Amino acid sequence: MWWALPVRLRDAGMPVDEVTAITSLLVLPWALKFLWAPLVDAVRTPVWGLRSWILSAQFLMGLPLLALMWVDLASAVGLVTILLVAHAVCAATQDVAIDALAIRTTPPEERGSINAWMQGGMLCARGIFGGASLWAEQYIGANAVLLCLVLAVWGSGVLLLLAGPMDTRAAVRGGLGASARAIGHALARAFGRRSTWLGLGFALLGGAAFEMVGSVGGVMLRDRGHSTDLVGLFFAAPVLAVTIAGGFVGGRLADRFGRARAAGWSVVLTAAVVAGLAGIVALLPPGGGGGIFSPEILGLTAVYAMVGATTATSYAVFMDLTDPAIGATQFSAFMGATNLCESWSARVCGRVASVSGYPAAWLIGAVVSLAAVPILWAIARSLRRSPPAG
Repeated sequence: MWWALPVRLRDAGMPVDEVTAITSLLVLPWALKFLWAPLVDAVRTPVWGLRSWILSAQFLMGLPLLALMWVDLASAVGLVTILLVAHAVCAATQDVAIDALAIRTTPPEERGSINAWMQGGMLCARGIFGGASLWAEQYIGANAVLLCLVLAVWGSGVLLLLAGPMDTRAAVRGGLGASARAIGHALARAFGRRSTWLGLGFALLGGAAFEMVGSVGGVMLRDRGHSTDLVGLFFAAPVLAVTIAGGFVGGRLADRFGRARAAGWSVVLTAAVVAGLAGIVALLPPGGGGGIFSPEILGLTAVYAMVGATTATSYAVFMDLTDPAIGATQFSAFMGATNLCESWSARVCGRVASVSGYPAAWLIGAVVSLAAVPILWAIARSLRRSPPAG
């Protein structure tokens, strides 16, 4: 959805602004998942808990992907988009339940590092099915890749079944009505705190720089003469390695020096690296002949290293802001805002890039990200004065 699909649509002749329009639409279920996240907080019983939410969502995630095996991507874009939106809704629901589990079980002093591990797992899958799949398609075909993806989604549920005991109790005694009332009170407290709104503001703006690069990174490489195979392998290996490494470095620094401080420095450095990539693309000729060591690939590699650091540190900040009693809902609101940032950034990037080029769009993203840094200072002050419950 994020790496392979844009490249395939571009190869089919779709304009950049239309490619980003589709990808920005597919982000919306993640941006809006906070609307149904209260169900995950409220509907938990001894029979139906977080494990049940995750497993059922994973099963439903696989069904639209199976249907895609009988649909042609180039000639049925509308149907493909509908199926992918259905998949995204199920995946976002799974994400809500996983976030709730993480909030309830993560020691506060390890949140930076644990977010790095979670990002590492997600990026491994994204590298395989967003990068290596572009290379593998020419040997095994697109349908085989989709089947492998479905098997991975369903097969990973086995790990959850093998996990140790989990808290599957209802949020409060007294049934669904009492649980809903308790969650309503907790939500009122959470969204009555200034720190919650500051967190939402930062989530909406802080990632603009790297989100604009990420939305068209593979497309930019194709436009500058790099082959689809090389783009796929680049996202499957170098991007994966440096993003995970950046996440672990950022996570460790966040746990040692403070999450808000580490996140602030990550955002500043990300904006600087994105500006450098914009300069490379604007001033240097296409480097398709340079292969994996071309300037634009090296610059994009540096951006993804900072993506890892910024993501790990920012998510740790959002965990610090979240009341565990409403972990699914409040953390989903923060994550939804980051996804909304991804959505609006992709749309703006596509519009600006189609008129003024990639560098102009990326510089706009860098400025927006820098403007979000003072919000982190305010978050740090608010957390010192009024930490969340739990």
